[in-house]
Amino acid sequence: MNQNILFSDDATWSDESASIQFTGQQQGMNIRCYIGLSALGRLSQQTILNQQQAMKVFDEYRFDIEELAEQLIEQEVFDEQGRIWITA
Repeated sequence: MNQNILFSDDATWSDESASIQFTGQQQGMNIRCYIGLSALGRLSQQTILNQQQAMKVFDEYRFDIEELAEQLIEQEVFDEQGRIWITA
């Protein structure tokens, strides 16, 4: 794991985007990262039906999700607002 990218323990549900938001930090800059229900479902090979199940799966697969986010940050795959979206 790259020590230049750190992830906080925060994870919150966003109704607006139907995704879980968490925060990465690189060189003192906070980077908002998101993973949606479909990506969580593919990663866990489960059908995610609600927010509670999404948060449980996120906790179970957190290390893998952070690895995916780290790869996207290193590849600088940011959206126009500087966010990372895990879609695969």
